[in-house]
Amino acid sequence: MIAVPNKDHYFSPEEYFAWEAQQLEKYELINGRVYAMTGGTQNHSAIKLNLASLIRGYLRGKPCRVFNSDLKVNILYTSNYTYPDLSVTCDPRDREHSLYITYPCLIVEVLSPTTEAYDRGKKFARYRRNPNLIDYVLVSSEEMAIDIYHKNQAGDWLILSYRAGDTVEFQSINLRVPVEQIYEEIIFEESPGEI
Repeated sequence: MIAVPNKDHYFSPEEYFAWEAQQLEKYELINGRVYAMTGGTQNHSAIKLNLASLIRGYLRGKPCRVFNSDLKVNILYTSNYTYPDLSVTCDPRDREHSLYITYPCLIVEVLSPTTEAYDRGKKFARYRRNPNLIDYVLVSSEEMAIDIYHKNQAGDWLILSYRAGDTVEFQSINLRVPVEQIYEEIIFEESPGEI
């Protein structure tokens, strides 16, 4: 995510929607400022596609809907809008707006070295204020590693970590998937010093 050069202008949501419609790139709106969304790697893109295919296939015929990174999520009770890599909503109120959803039960972010700290920190702090969100999923694009921040019935957030050989459980939509399916056809680069 890169800040747009004009740092003196603050956008209202209405101005943001009108302005972004004229742009070639996608922008998030955070606290009145717009931030350009940058592209990803082959692994980043392939992992998103694998997850979208698995979740979309599972949800076919059910009332929940899955969206890719082309759809914004409105951070509940704010004028902030983000583009998560994947989002799922089962809330009928999300059919009211064509440009965004507000009540996701599941959000996925595929991590990159430049966004990982933000995705784990400030972005999650914003998302977790939403009472509908149950699973916030962080997927590594550099190794077979998935962390799910899961909100239990008491409202506490737990971190569930999955590695090779594990079955990932998306409790928000009652889906269990072997971690290897999420990383199907992904090739990891070896770090210097690895054998």
